[in-house]
Amino acid sequence: MKSLSTLILIILTSTVMAQNKIVQTAGRDQLGEFAPKFAELNDDILFGEVWSRNDLLSLRDRSLVTLTSLISQGITDSSLSYHLQEAKKNGITRAEIAEIITHIAFYAGWPKA
Repeated sequence: MKSLSTLILIILTSTVMAQNKIVQTAGRDQLGEFAPKFAELNDDILFGEVWSRNDLLSLRDRSLVTLTSLISQGITDSSLSYHLQEAKKNGITRAEIAEIITHIAFYAGWPKA
């Protein structure tokens, strides 16, 4: 059985991790005037809420999932470039990115990889 101090530490750590919100303004910067609600959802919900839930899934893991999803869909625009850079910041190495692409080729299709 875990001690009370261990449980308190776990609760405090989880709370602190969950409170580290990612601040994103790309949606508002690029689409704020044209599609303000879309920009708000992108910045505040996708990045501010979903990407900030690192108590449930680490930023590194979220980057792995995102890269896999984008490549699987054949998306090679600026969003893939952005997420490749973020993946590197989140601890995914160049060698791992190459291996992700190699692995995806067999599941998502050779041309998409």
